[in-house]
Amino acid sequence: MSSPAMRPCGDFRTSYKQDNTIFETRTIHWLMVAGIALACLAPFVLDAYYLTLFIQISYLGIAALGLNILVGYTGQISLGHGAFFGFGAFASAWLNTSFGIPVFLCIPLAGYLTMGVGMLFGMPAARIKGLYLAIATLAAQFIIEDFFGRAEWFSGGSAGSMAEPVNLFGFVFDTDETFFYIALFALVFMYLWGCNLMRSRDGRAFVAVRDHYLSAEIMGVKLNKYRLLSFGISSFYAGIGGALYAHYLGYVSAEGFTIFMSVQFLAMVIIGGLGSVKGTLLGCIFMVLLPEALEGGVGLLKMTDWGNIPMVVDGLAYIKEMAIGLVIILFLIFEPQGLAHRWQQVKNYWKFYPFAY
Repeated sequence: MSSPAMRPCGDFRTSYKQDNTIFETRTIHWLMVAGIALACLAPFVLDAYYLTLFIQISYLGIAALGLNILVGYTGQISLGHGAFFGFGAFASAWLNTSFGIPVFLCIPLAGYLTMGVGMLFGMPAARIKGLYLAIATLAAQFIIEDFFGRAEWFSGGSAGSMAEPVNLFGFVFDTDETFFYIALFALVFMYLWGCNLMRSRDGRAFVAVRDHYLSAEIMGVKLNKYRLLSFGISSFYAGIGGALYAHYLGYVSAEGFTIFMSVQFLAMVIIGGLGSVKGTLLGCIFMVLLPEALEGGVGLLKMTDWGNIPMVVDGLAYIKEMAIGLVIILFLIFEPQGLAHRWQQVKNYWKFYPFAY
């Protein structure tokens, strides 16, 4: 017996494998498959605007999941995730233009190159933690930004770098409708990989390091290895997301990979829920749609007599720039466990309805 929402009463698990499945019930599994199949029809029914939003959610969501593995699952901190995202974007464009490697191979290679850079900057994590580690990763942000400006052979310097569209067996994915399938495949693949990673021995070691590193070390978990590995995996995800970003836009400029982007990734993780794969995607969706909602609010105010004045319109437009910080503060105060926890509460409400408990 199965339920479309969650495990029904009496559905007991008799093995560790059953208790550690990705989907709670077989019905949820098939609903997810049906959802992905329906998503494949999106280019036929949605216009380019909505497809662009989905593609943004895809490459940003992949990078944000990497940061959640580092921050939410391992208990480390990084303020340089935006720079690693940019490194992946430049690396993929550089591999394609300088060595003629096909784009669909450049994307995973860019992930591995970014993983190497991330592990290089993650080496201090073996010795320091907390605020000191945060400052070290902040230094990585500025060092990599400076590298983008000086290494013209890699990034094109101030002029930026061109990135060819994905070309697979002669078919060029150079439109929103076609690139949508690349983004959907990458999103599903990387999130399933992330779920499986957290169910593996390495994933459990990450959580042990986060919960109590002394106990983890006593149990035989190698702290230095798993702290460094979490930086590598986090950077790999950032590199894949950055490479998708580059080949979708067709042009990469260093101006976009500032500390502000790193803060945006942190906001996605905090708002979605630390230590939650599903929450990461929810946080990314929230952060991508937030500016669109504020833009719509400004547009509606312009249509009214009392709202179409410079003080109101300009003020709201300025608030849009500050909204990220405001939202982080509100979530930390009122919902510190993120959207994933709120979603769990909604499911529990329907499970016990009409009873309160």
